[in-house]
Amino acid sequence: MQDKAVGGALYKYLRHQHKKYRKRYGKNDYRGRIPNRIDIDERPSIVDARTRIGDWEVDLVIGKGHKGGFATLAERKSRLYLALPIANKTAQNANDAINKLLTPLKHWVKTLTFDNGREFSWHEKLAENLDCNTYFAKPYHSWERGLNENHNGLLRQFFPKRMALDNVSEKEAFRATDLMNNRPRKCLGYKTPFEVFAKMTGKDYFLNGSVALMG
Repeated sequence: MQDKAVGGALYKYLRHQHKKYRKRYGKNDYRGRIPNRIDIDERPSIVDARTRIGDWEVDLVIGKGHKGGFATLAERKSRLYLALPIANKTAQNANDAINKLLTPLKHWVKTLTFDNGREFSWHEKLAENLDCNTYFAKPYHSWERGLNENHNGLLRQFFPKRMALDNVSEKEAFRATDLMNNRPRKCLGYKTPFEVFAKMTGKDYFLNGSVALMG
């Protein structure tokens, strides 16, 4: 600005006063926070078709006062829904819970789709362990993981938003999802998620104490 350089005062009345422009992002814009993030636009179209088992939507449900929560997973074809308690909202806890839930189902994990929370910043470790691909929905596009969002709402019928979740056991979580997975669905021809999953994989997902096993 020439006027400023020669000691003038006119520059003070300009709107930007010749300040450097800095691009600003919203508080929920996660550029740079999730390494090697792959956008949902890159996800294979077969995932949208729901013709195969193995495409999972991932989320966290957090308790009142950020006390405890669940890692939750919804399988797009069968509508199988899994939840495991976590102590808090960290990448370590999220990864540990997702690995525990999906390792018994490793042969039926093809893709994982997340929101843009930093708790999913370790997605590459999950991809390596489960031999799958990971994708991220666009910010503020919760409908791109609509199945998981809907099931999280159903889970809240057992564990309301006003409830702290730090004392919920794995058995309690499994009992809730067991009821959900044994409910017939119109979209499944009035079969249950358990029935569809078992028919398409030849395996039953069941519980032994608090541990998920394949039979």
